[in-house]
Amino acid sequence: MKRSRGSTVRGAWPLLFLPVQAALMVGLGRLVTGPAARHRPLSAEDSAARNLLERRGEVGDSVSELFSVLAGTQAVVGVTLVCVLALLVLPRVPHRTEALFLGVSVAAQSAVFLCVTSFVDRPRPEVPHLDAAPPTSSFPSGHVGASLALYGGLAVIAALRMRGPWRHAVAGSLLLIAPAVGLSRMYRGMHYPSDVAGGLLNGTVTLLITALALLYGRRSAPQPAPREEGPGRAAPASRTGRPVVVVRHPHGCSDELADRLGAVLLRHGHRDIRWILTSAERPGGTLAEELPTVRPALVVVCGGDGTLRACADALAGTGIPLAVVPCGTGNLLARNLGLPMDPATALDESLSGDSYGIDVGRVRGDGLPPTRFTVMAGAGFDAAMVRDTSPRLKSRMGWAAYVLSALRHLNDPRVRLTIRIDGGRRRRRRARMVVIGNVGTLQGGLPLLPTARPDSGHLDVVLFDPRGAAGWLTAAGHLVSRLLRRRAPAPAEPAASAGAGTGSGTSAAAGRSEAGGTLEYFRATRIDVRCAAPQPRELDGDAVSDGLRLTAEIEPGALRVYLPRAPGAPAAPARAAGAPADRVAHLPAATGPRP
Repeated sequence: MKRSRGSTVRGAWPLLFLPVQAALMVGLGRLVTGPAARHRPLSAEDSAARNLLERRGEVGDSVSELFSVLAGTQAVVGVTLVCVLALLVLPRVPHRTEALFLGVSVAAQSAVFLCVTSFVDRPRPEVPHLDAAPPTSSFPSGHVGASLALYGGLAVIAALRMRGPWRHAVAGSLLLIAPAVGLSRMYRGMHYPSDVAGGLLNGTVTLLITALALLYGRRSAPQPAPREEGPGRAAPASRTGRPVVVVRHPHGCSDELADRLGAVLLRHGHRDIRWILTSAERPGGTLAEELPTVRPALVVVCGGDGTLRACADALAGTGIPLAVVPCGTGNLLARNLGLPMDPATALDESLSGDSYGIDVGRVRGDGLPPTRFTVMAGAGFDAAMVRDTSPRLKSRMGWAAYVLSALRHLNDPRVRLTIRIDGGRRRRRRARMVVIGNVGTLQGGLPLLPTARPDSGHLDVVLFDPRGAAGWLTAAGHLVSRLLRRRAPAPAEPAASAGAGTGSGTSAAAGRSEAGGTLEYFRATRIDVRCAAPQPRELDGDAVSDGLRLTAEIEPGALRVYLPRAPGAPAAPARAAGAPADRVAHLPAATGPRP
């Protein structure tokens, strides 16, 4: 089976701001070299360069040369490669995410810098240069931007990974390198102060974007410590005589990880463990065929959202509980359920909790047989981005390859469509993308559907329709501001109707618009979407056949999932029977003994 591609690409959404960053930097460069050049403080920059020339000396020449070399192309490339290899090889558990973050930060900053210098042509200060001048514009400073992306990226990693009193000292020292490089470049006659400021801005924004894409919301999860038998913590006896089936993605779940997961199951008293491998042709393996004969006490799914979708389709309505072990890249269902991202820890904490019913969506369309999804279904921009990503690039770059595909589709025409909410009248719209969600948060914590919950008894819908560059900027700014606020807007309908099953409340029927109309939201138990022309479609991040129609319905509480706490609950929950009515009262109670 393919790794959950939609989960992967959704995690890359902040990188879509890189073209916006480049455009803004080009605009700033044109301003600096155009109208603003005749006004202070830019008009005084020539005198600043001459003042630094008069203060040159042997010590200053040596110190500035050191920092200039540290930020040179060869040094930046070499240090980046060494640090990436060190992050992958030296730790006991490779820091793959941090290594990717560092490499992408340096590469993205360089790409934006080259793009800006292609449109901005600013000569260097008219003073003797102590370094060879590269054939690029003086604005922005490439040395300063590269040093901030590299050494600033290392500072972020140090702050995240180091412990003890040296943590802040190391991170602070690394952050000071870029300003020191800027001073040295001005001293050596290579840049104006505004060039250095542009380089610092370019490097800072690049770090923010890549950190949001790769590091936001991550926490280092220690491997579960072995539990000792004894009076303090006795391993529970097997609760049933039925086996546990583990569905395992062979690439996402390595043999070593499988051994760790098996040890967790044994500690929880599960002795009869049967393993099923998935494949590209059979994303759920042979689970559907084995369920009637094996009738397992528990199904453990080790994979991404695509593996989970295939298994949930087989398990929904059977009463057999599922345990989610996040082994993909995005792991959107696991994130929305509040599970740890370390696979063994997630399994351990889930089995220490209880089983809860969560909703699943059932979807069909022209050329799309009825199936289920647990995260999102959609048509348009998102699906096109997933569908058209080069498999070769994806194997080399991972989720970052989706960014290239996304850029190709930014100017795709809007599609005419009709949407019907709970059997009501058809509404005519134009949009670039329609997303139907059972959960609402994408990788990086982006609340695309802020009121969606996996136990709400409803599906949430968003029509995404940015018009031109201004529309894309408005939508992006709105979503980022929502992410920073970390709170959802008022729900589309009163919470008391969340489990009513009708979905015909006034607010849901009318919908609501945000970000100047670029985002329009609905909530329903049934959604019918018809497009005027065939559109790419996706389910939980896997591309499916193009088509004109999508019809999605909610199946409330159809899938039982083992969780440390009830969906959305901030702390350890009461059992389903005693849960508050507005939280989990509609969740089906566990049937039979808990495995």
